[in-house]
Amino acid sequence: MDMKLSFPLKALNVDSCAVKYTQILVKKPSVTPHDFGCQAWIADKLASLGFKIEHQNINGVLNTIAILKRSEHNFAFCGHTDVVPVDDESQWLAPPFSAQIINNKLIGRGVADMKGGIAAALSAIEKLIAFQGQPKHSIWFLLTSDEEGEANFGTKEIVNTLLRKGVQFSAALVGEPTSDKFIGDTIKIGRRGAISFKLTAFGKSGHVAFPERAKNAAHIAQRIMSALLSIDLNPQASSSGYTSLQITHLNSGNFVDNIIPAQCEINFNIRYNNQFSESSLTTLINKCIEEVTTDYKLTSHCGCEPYFSDPTDSAILQSLAESIGQTVGKRPIFSTTGGTSDGRFMANICPAVFELGLKNHSIHQINEHADIDDIRTLETLYYNIFNRFLYQEQPTPIKELVGDNPSFVTQTLNL
Repeated sequence: MDMKLSFPLKALNVDSCAVKYTQILVKKPSVTPHDFGCQAWIADKLASLGFKIEHQNINGVLNTIAILKRSEHNFAFCGHTDVVPVDDESQWLAPPFSAQIINNKLIGRGVADMKGGIAAALSAIEKLIAFQGQPKHSIWFLLTSDEEGEANFGTKEIVNTLLRKGVQFSAALVGEPTSDKFIGDTIKIGRRGAISFKLTAFGKSGHVAFPERAKNAAHIAQRIMSALLSIDLNPQASSSGYTSLQITHLNSGNFVDNIIPAQCEINFNIRYNNQFSESSLTTLINKCIEEVTTDYKLTSHCGCEPYFSDPTDSAILQSLAESIGQTVGKRPIFSTTGGTSDGRFMANICPAVFELGLKNHSIHQINEHADIDDIRTLETLYYNIFNRFLYQEQPTPIKELVGDNPSFVTQTLNL
């Protein structure tokens, strides 16, 4: 008998597999960069739906590329199966990899970040295919065990593989935990870039009683810090967030009370919007330092480029917001706050990258958890999103709808 469903669904009227799937995944202790069988289990589920599976093992990192090819319109769900290490187990209400449910909360490392999101997506696509049959458009699941670590061999390598094959995506959903007060209230449409600097200022050591015979590197460092913190990093407003410089560490060597230090190290981190690049920031920082001293050494590491999917130029993002609003009763806000994510890699092959998942209040903490009802709600959201993008015609480009006056869209921004 054909089952007729109206969309969007307010809730799935069948038993949710998302909670059970979350428990199965959490019980696999996949501390980064290890996968511990998570992707193999997910791949078996996807293969039974008709997905073609490709596995990668790059320097101990496991990646999975799964595709159900239907048309040239490609939609991706992106996730990571690795989790951060566990804090003091004695302080947990339940063993962190036991996936126990206490007071309607599923407790365990990786529940919110982001095995609950993967489980919700997997359960949603299973039900959608069961109810609706094969989709009109192509759906990909892109998974890695290298997101919580250095992220050198995970989604970055998946994207490199897809670039070589000429694959491009219409939209990509990253299942990171983005929600705040209720599931679906916040969509990340970008992330600021990040870069860490280590600066060594050189002076000349000497006795504190004879400062005229020395050159205090700590004093030089103080003037450099003052100059760095005086840089106007936000000369104009940006919808992709603000740029911020934070001093994170100082070190003038082994402390001796009567010796002037010969060198002083300053560590600082910059989170930056898409008005900057790593190169332009490095040039700016060098120029600033050289106004104080030329006797220094500057190195950088952990560079992460920013990405931004402009909602005023994306019918897909507006369609997404509409779908969420119809499901939970309130339109979400668009945001670029928070740390870096693998969305930055997907932006190289997709113009509309967005992140949507469970609440993020407990991620990386003791007793990480998610409400059972939240996991089910996320499954329903993903179900409706997949239905909209995979079973319907592609939306009209937003500029064809609103011309050059997208003010009605920007009212939803909270950047």
